[in-house]
Amino acid sequence: MTERRIDLNADLGEGSEHEAAIMPFVTSANIACGGHAGDRENMRESLRLAAHHGVAAGAHPGFPDREGFGRRELHFPPAEVTAFVREQIEALKAVAARQGVRLAHVKPHGMLYNMAVKDAVLAAAIARAAADSGVPLYYGLAGQHSVMLLEARLAGLRPIGEGFADRGYAPDGSLWPRGQAGALLEQEAAVAQGVALALQGQTVAVSGEVISVPAQTLCLHGDGAEAATLAQALRAALEAAGVGVAAPD
Repeated sequence: MTERRIDLNADLGEGSEHEAAIMPFVTSANIACGGHAGDRENMRESLRLAAHHGVAAGAHPGFPDREGFGRRELHFPPAEVTAFVREQIEALKAVAARQGVRLAHVKPHGMLYNMAVKDAVLAAAIARAAADSGVPLYYGLAGQHSVMLLEARLAGLRPIGEGFADRGYAPDGSLWPRGQAGALLEQEAAVAQGVALALQGQTVAVSGEVISVPAQTLCLHGDGAEAATLAQALRAALEAAGVGVAAPD
């Protein structure tokens, strides 16, 4: 019998004081690279921690919007999206090369990610930048209504379907908007949802419907004070449920 296995990733490199406490419990780190957050010092430290703990490092490009932390809806021509995403990936790639680290994946951040779930043109522009940078894996929202993984595949990347342990879901499988009730899950609910996604590939939307989320990787956000305890609790719960936790091959 094949062991159930899932990757556990966190959005890091954003200046959080809790990063060192989170890193031992995840298997992939999505490192901000100068768009919504992050600078060379943050990148170096995140890459150092990832290498120390044997965590796969990836780029986490977002809208060039530090004031809004990349969570505001912005609109750029596709060529400009490809250009700023490529620039961010290459910035992290250069720092990683000096530290002897090879980037394993790309995962867009925040509103750039959320918009790309349903916008094929935007999704293609982001995937093109990832392919141009030669990073092989691409993390995008898992589910039948997400175009991110299709565009990644068309760009020659290996798509990795992502589920979210600590976020609420809309009935169509998209993430419930931040600021609305049910968007952010408390630790107990997040752990339960993460285990359900790993074992059954499904969860319950905020409306009460059971939805399919065929996740190969689970995300938890690294910018809250509770992030480290959530990472530890979720990792322990997955392993207790017989799920192997490891980065994608």
